[in-house]
Amino acid sequence: MTADETLDCLGMICPRPLFETLKRLRKMEIGKTIEVVGDYVPSIDEITEMMRKQGHGVVSVTTEGRVWRIVIRKMR
Repeated sequence: MTADETLDCLGMICPRPLFETLKRLRKMEIGKTIEVVGDYVPSIDEITEMMRKQGHGVVSVTTEGRVWRIVIRKMR
């Protein structure tokens, strides 16, 4: 799946990847998708948990080595 936007969080540690994701989502239209890319492993659970709590769709979570990608659909 190709996301509508990509957010590069490589080199960032918690809580910055989450804050950057939330900031970008606020600017997006409902139904659009964003791929968040990072390398700080604890952010995977932090971001996916917050997205579900806020009612956004977590489309996929993939990892390749230490680099992870989370695709999120803005639902509200």
